[in-house]
Amino acid sequence: MNKTLYDVIIIGSGPAGLTAAIYASRAKLDTLVVAGAFWGGQPMLTTEVENFPGFADGIMGPDLMNSMRKQAERFGAKLVFEDATSVDFSSKPFKIGAGNQVFETKSVIIATGASPKWLGLESETRLRGRGVSVCATCDAPLFKDKKAVVVGGGDTAIEEALALTKFAREVTIIHRRDQLRATKTLQERAFSNDKIKFIWNSVVQEILGKDKVEGARLKNVKTGEESELAADAVFVAIGYKPNTDLFKGQIELDQEGYVIARDETKTSVEGVFVAGDAQDRRYRQSVVAAGAGCKAAMDVEKYLEEQAR
Repeated sequence: MNKTLYDVIIIGSGPAGLTAAIYASRAKLDTLVVAGAFWGGQPMLTTEVENFPGFADGIMGPDLMNSMRKQAERFGAKLVFEDATSVDFSSKPFKIGAGNQVFETKSVIIATGASPKWLGLESETRLRGRGVSVCATCDAPLFKDKKAVVVGGGDTAIEEALALTKFAREVTIIHRRDQLRATKTLQERAFSNDKIKFIWNSVVQEILGKDKVEGARLKNVKTGEESELAADAVFVAIGYKPNTDLFKGQIELDQEGYVIARDETKTSVEGVFVAGDAQDRRYRQSVVAAGAGCKAAMDVEKYLEEQAR
């Protein structure tokens, strides 16, 4: 059992976690990143990223995360590619279990992110990054003058659809009910937009296409009737789930499982900080998460300085 005491352990290795690692290790803090077996966060599932500052011609998501990882390692951050399996914030030093090891630390940054909810279709997984997406802000420009489908009926779905109308020539919202769950203001904007169409009481049975999205096979939940809709992209917008189950009973979470942050990065336990989509239900952008990781690392540095006095 490894009992090495670190200045900070960062749980998660997406933009928030790796930016925190860059700042913490550059500040000469002994830094460990529990990166996870599938490290790198959401950008590892994307193709071209065009809106991260500094890359005029865009950059592939995995390439962006590899660059962040190398930068963190250059300053001395250590990474372990295991999932965190346990945490103990009840006493100091804090204990983090990963694989068959337990690591001890003076402080923690939670950067575990949030995962989009998917439809659970084989075709959805196969065509992810080939027309299947969960982020219109990220991918809408790739579908200029194309036909797009948005699955969902809440705020996220309508926001995605409205963002798509700036590029796509036609956006069809597929909703399993006969009315939207989104706020009235968003509904009014969607209903008044000539580019947006609606298919009610329907679910996506299959996303069509071999190497890229070509459409969707739909089923009416009331009549059982099936139909096909031609499309170049399918945006799944049925919500997100924060990856915070590990922290239940350890820190304060809201009803949906998001970490409750105070003063930007502080959690309900002194010495435990949070950054990124584990507490941010609104923006869900790599650059925002990276900024939050910077804040958390700077707050950790200040916290450790105060503890050492």
